[in-house]
Amino acid sequence: MRAMRAEKFSGYEGLKLVDLPKPAVSDGKVLLRMTAAGVTPLEHTILSGQFPFAKAPLVLGNEGAGVVEEGGGTDFPVGARVMFTGPYDVFEDGAYGEWLAVRKESLCLVPEGVGDVSAAGIPVAYLTAQMALTLAGFQAGKTVLAPAIGGSVGNAVTQLARALGAKRAIASTTNHAKAEQAKALGFHEVIDLSCEKLGDGADMVIDGVGGAVLSEALGALALGGSLTTLGYAASRKATIDVTNLIWQRASIQSFILFAQPQAAWADALFREEFAPSATHDHSS
Repeated sequence: MRAMRAEKFSGYEGLKLVDLPKPAVSDGKVLLRMTAAGVTPLEHTILSGQFPFAKAPLVLGNEGAGVVEEGGGTDFPVGARVMFTGPYDVFEDGAYGEWLAVRKESLCLVPEGVGDVSAAGIPVAYLTAQMALTLAGFQAGKTVLAPAIGGSVGNAVTQLARALGAKRAIASTTNHAKAEQAKALGFHEVIDLSCEKLGDGADMVIDGVGGAVLSEALGALALGGSLTTLGYAASRKATIDVTNLIWQRASIQSFILFAQPQAAWADALFREEFAPSATHDHSS
């Protein structure tokens, strides 16, 4: 089969189109014919040589969509359309090939009305959003701030929080054009940081940006609020004002999707709200 493999972690020039054997189905794995592969920041991190657990040569692709060819049983019959994420492109080959053997517990049926390309980009962002909200203690009636409306996790947090009954689901961007585009796509509470401040009153912040945005987001917390940091698209370095934590009696915690227990994955994948929210295409 054809696959796009990183022969070495030296940037994108390390990617090569290669011929590999078609994967064999073993116990607990389902053979998929790949129809689309997602692209996440993890691929860039691996190709840059900044993810120590990954070893070259390695077929990248941490999430994707495909059609079941073998091994899915009654849960995922032959011909079923599925999407997935998991340890693929970290500890084993990933989605950038014509076929892939995927663990059954990594799979989720693709909802009707969602195309393969959209489905391939759903799992990482929406699972991250669902689990991060749960761990932060989300309940209906809470106010949630997700900086960076241009990012997949920021989009997913905003959509899921709204679907789950948030009092307010707030997003932000430093780009005026993005703010206007997001509002046109259905995001009604978008703070344009090019001309306004974040404000305050957020019960929880789910931040995938880091840097100065994280610093400002801490100041937007309500009394007893929490900030979950799970990415560093802007910068790995942030300077915080500790009084934002002390006086607000707030907390800050981290989140890593692939460090979550399997039970949490199963709960997030099969939550009733997960698939309906994912079918709304609110990209920016």
